[in-house]
Amino acid sequence: MQTNFFNQIAKMDINSKLILTIAKANESQIVASILVQNEGCGDKAKNIIPPLNLKGTADELDAGFFEHIKTPLQTASGLMVDMESFMKQLEEAKKQSAMEKEKSDKEKKEKEAKEKKYKDAFQKSEELEKEGNYKGAWSALPKTSEYPDYADIIRKKQDEYERHFAPSLFNTESIENIEQKQEQENEEEQEQHEQNFQP
Repeated sequence: MQTNFFNQIAKMDINSKLILTIAKANESQIVASILVQNEGCGDKAKNIIPPLNLKGTADELDAGFFEHIKTPLQTASGLMVDMESFMKQLEEAKKQSAMEKEKSDKEKKEKEAKEKKYKDAFQKSEELEKEGNYKGAWSALPKTSEYPDYADIIRKKQDEYERHFAPSLFNTESIENIEQKQEQENEEEQEQHEQNFQP
């Protein structure tokens, strides 16, 4: 006797394991119970999907078995596949979230360490300034290339220290002194000239 039972199963769109239990309910009726299982699905919700039970005579089951089981089993199998996909994506999202947090924490720690290094260098520089060691204070200042956000503050301090150990002819203070000297000399010349022409 030839049966097409397994051909019918093969045609169904199912990516899960089917556990089929057949038992006689009484002399004339048979109970077929089909449980869908997917070991790859990590979601515990799969365990609450009940088995599909069909009850009828042998002729009734022969005539309508696949018609009645196809849609529910495909739906249950598809649901488990979707649940597994969902769980994998959820797990991936957790990993990504943890990685982002780790990256954020690392960046925060690096920023705090850099900030501390800047403050320590600036403090050291100010201590040397108080001692009158302007060259040492200049050298102790943080580098502008390492701290571009503080470049203006660092340059201002560098200029301040340079005026003490390497005065420039072109800084404002020197120009004012030169102008004052020139005015004084001009006034003296004027007075001398006036004295020469007095009777």
